Amino acid sequence: MLGLRGGEEAVPSSESAKHTDRHPPERQSPERVGERLVADRKVRAVAQAGSYGTELAWVGSQPTFVTFERDLLSPQPETRAGVSVERFPFEKLEAWRDWDVARAEAPLALLATGRVLYDPTGNYGRIQRTLWNLSASQRAAYRAELLNLAAEGLTAARAAHTGPGHGVQEQLLALADARELSLNLLYPALLTHLHLWPEFEVRLPHAWRAAAGLRFPKAIYRLEQLYAFGGQEEARRALLATRGLGLLAQERRARTAYTAGYYDGALRYLRDETARAHRPDLARWASLSSARREKLGTLLGVTRAPLGPAALNLVEELLEAVRDGE
Repeated sequence: MLGLRGGEEAVPSSESAKHTDRHPPERQSPERVGERLVADRKVRAVAQAGSYGTELAWVGSQPTFVTFERDLLSPQPETRAGVSVERFPFEKLEAWRDWDVARAEAPLALLATGRVLYDPTGNYGRIQRTLWNLSASQRAAYRAELLNLAAEGLTAARAAHTGPGHGVQEQLLALADARELSLNLLYPALLTHLHLWPEFEVRLPHAWRAAAGLRFPKAIYRLEQLYAFGGQEEARRALLATRGLGLLAQERRARTAYTAGYYDGALRYLRDETARAHRPDLARWASLSSARREKLGTLLGVTRAPLGPAALNLVEELLEAVRDGE
């Protein structure tokens, strides 16, 4: 799969957070989790992902492991007691050594940036070497593929959300789609110019500024326009607006980022999570109470960000900047 899966430190879902024990589980030691995974006979490769345990770790870093296991038919993400495990079928450990297969279905950034802990077959290492040693022509082809997917998404969004008879809800849906296309496709495409893989922790956009801001100012400027950052004050307003919207886990993580000084990171995260979790509300905007509209509007930044055709036009400009490497 392409997009936001690389390096993401996942928020526990309501399902994965459930436990049969009536008492909440104690936080697991990441080291013990890693040892247990390595010792499991079904597990054939283990890597640790994300910033936890590195020199870039911060108070909000969440321990994340990547495993390849026998007897799995499909990927199975799991988060328990503060530790995430991204589980993949053992067969993918060999299949994803092939670049054409990997780029079509693998979480590329997650695999590329992991620190290998256990790899008796050597295949995990081969996957990483493939990803880090792509030729210029391979990276150009992959960039073109991402750009084509973004262009197709942009065309679909324009058809769905612009034109006669469209109202406020279409303007909001256009903004949500614009952000999704830009973050999931165009930002990774931009990094192919540098042969880098995306980081998707809460502290974005600080990471994209550091990785690409000086080299590609036009692209990063347009990406940031879509999110309408406003520093500490805007992030504080968004945190307050989460109340009553079922965003408890997201608010907790965003507050951690806010407390650490990642104000724009907290805001970016809340904007994207709100659009993901409350897309049905955006589609029936006129039926919502005024209080709910106000909270969602604050979280999405509707008074600050471009809406409707303006947001989609910005995506087109970003696409051209990425294609031209500007």
